[in-house]
Amino acid sequence: MSPADTGASTMVAATTSVPVPAPSPDSRLTPGGPGYRRMSFALFLAGMATFALLYSTQALLPLISSGFAVSASAASWTVAAATGGLALFVLPMSALSERFGRRTVMTASLVVAVSLGVLVPFAPSLSALVALRFLQGAALAGLPASATAYLAEEVRPKALVTAIGLFVAGNSVGGMSGRVITGWVAQEWGWRVAVAVIGAIAVGCAVAFRLLLPAPQHFTPGSLRPRVLARTVRDHLANPLLCRLYAIGALFMTVFGGVYTVIGYRLTEAPFSLPQGLIGSIFLVYLVGTVSASTAGRLVGRLGRRGALYLAGGTTAAGLLLSLADSLPLVLLGLILITAGFFAGHAVASSAVSKTATTGRAQASALYQSAYYIGSSTGSTVGAMAFHAGGWTGTVGVGVLAVVGVVTITVLGSRAARVERRGVGAAAA
Repeated sequence: MSPADTGASTMVAATTSVPVPAPSPDSRLTPGGPGYRRMSFALFLAGMATFALLYSTQALLPLISSGFAVSASAASWTVAAATGGLALFVLPMSALSERFGRRTVMTASLVVAVSLGVLVPFAPSLSALVALRFLQGAALAGLPASATAYLAEEVRPKALVTAIGLFVAGNSVGGMSGRVITGWVAQEWGWRVAVAVIGAIAVGCAVAFRLLLPAPQHFTPGSLRPRVLARTVRDHLANPLLCRLYAIGALFMTVFGGVYTVIGYRLTEAPFSLPQGLIGSIFLVYLVGTVSASTAGRLVGRLGRRGALYLAGGTTAAGLLLSLADSLPLVLLGLILITAGFFAGHAVASSAVSKTATTGRAQASALYQSAYYIGSSTGSTVGAMAFHAGGWTGTVGVGVLAVVGVVTITVLGSRAARVERRGVGAAAA
């Protein structure tokens, strides 16, 4: 009897004739694999350009104060305006990256930011300088969230913390080189020439970034509809873990923004009385941040995320207390510890955001970056006000309060995780 006469034989034949598909290999980038080094170096340069431009006036604040005859708190707005502009625009720019692609938005951001950098040295007044810096920060908003979203999509999960750590390491190198270069250049030719030099360096970074960054292979365009964006943001803000990470990033950056906005003023005063070039060289301690950020993955592997955050917070607090001394070596040691603790904490928190968010990664990263740079603006402004009111002790006090906030939030997170595990265990029983 033919298969058509039985029915059962037809089913068996159809079943056996369909091959079982083999599992597709993970084509995302991994250390040692093709394209990973190019990607890492490209994003390293992007992070370097971002921090160099964003904080290009920070080491120059005493000169800007004297040049425009304004106070430290007024001059600090040249930093706060840039970070505030980034904080305000990072979410809209992340939405554009969901629609038009991470690489496209990052490239456009760098082009606009370096173009504005050409105008910054010619600002005729403090208000014009602050306005240009705000626009520059807004332009740079397309980089941080898009970069972490790009990494989350293109890099294998096990390598994500290390990859983001390298991007953050680029931030530290950019922040360091920008401040060191501006310090020595400004000592000879003034702050305007110093800012122009940083702009030229950023142009080179932007060109190399665009040439090196591999085209995305795992990007899926999203929607620009406001309702979709609002729903994604609402879902992220309803996630307690993400909110804790956002707060931790903001508090770490409050410390860092306050310390490095004010340290130049402290070192120009007695008992240090350092020249501008040497003050700029103080920022070589950012190299410590490069190391601590790039090793954050191993730190999390040994201590866990919360253990790494405790260590980062404790290191930062120890550095703040050491910096109270009137001894330059102790102040330098304090800055080293502050920098190491900050960059490690930032790398751990930002990579945890990318791992936690399974959808709308660009928006999740954008919310973190927004909180992070709000913390920078707050630290710059409040740290300068505290310095005006109570000297360096006042600035350190602000920083210690922020570190206490980091530790408190991490403790609350540990308790929440234990409660959740108990609930899951009870449900399973």
